[in-house]
Amino acid sequence: MYFALEQPTGARLLTADDEELSVPVTLRYTSADPLAVHFVFPPWISLDGDEVTWTFARGLLEEGIGCAAGVGNVHVRPSGTGRTAVEFRAPEGVAVVLFETLALHRFLLRSYEVTEPGGEPLEPALERGLADLLGSV
Repeated sequence: MYFALEQPTGARLLTADDEELSVPVTLRYTSADPLAVHFVFPPWISLDGDEVTWTFARGLLEEGIGCAAGVGNVHVRPSGTGRTAVEFRAPEGVAVVLFETLALHRFLLRSYEVTEPGGEPLEPALERGLADLLGSV
């Protein structure tokens, strides 16, 4: 059976002027993609006016709450007392979004109720990856 959970939360986008802009973000986890978390941003935040979803490893979010973690397009690190910074890197630039650590922790705990850490079935992710790879041949 397929399960999904969503948790709306507030966040703060750091601007180029080091100011903080309030932005709503929906944190999403699905049993169909058990190794990943999805951060969904509203259309008005993007350059093209479309909703933006960043998908990355649930393990990265877990690790980054306690210490700096990440390679590639997503980095997560503690940022002061009670906040966690998530850094999204794209060709257009870098966006740093600050979250209340408690909200991220609560989201992870809820995701563990759907799929325990280490209990993620690898077959669906492997099959999806192979289909993507072979579909482009």
